[in-house]
Amino acid sequence: MNNEDVQLKQFLEEQLEWCKQQDLILEKIEEKLFEMKCIAEYVSEHVLSSSEMSRLNRQLQELKCKADALEKLLRTEFH
Repeated sequence: MNNEDVQLKQFLEEQLEWCKQQDLILEKIEEKLFEMKCIAEYVSEHVLSSSEMSRLNRQLQELKCKADALEKLLRTEFH
């Protein structure tokens, strides 16, 4: 392999690793969104007290914050 081939291989390996990291982040975001969906479905199917609604709303807000933080990680530059 010449020097250009070695550099290209290294570049492609770095890009593959970056893609794997992005995929893991997307999986974590998907998990948070699924949890949020389950909460929303539960709320729509049940009559809840105001304290239960408040608790679930806090839980939704926490999940949203976590998903937002993960989404910011996706905005890293593509090399």
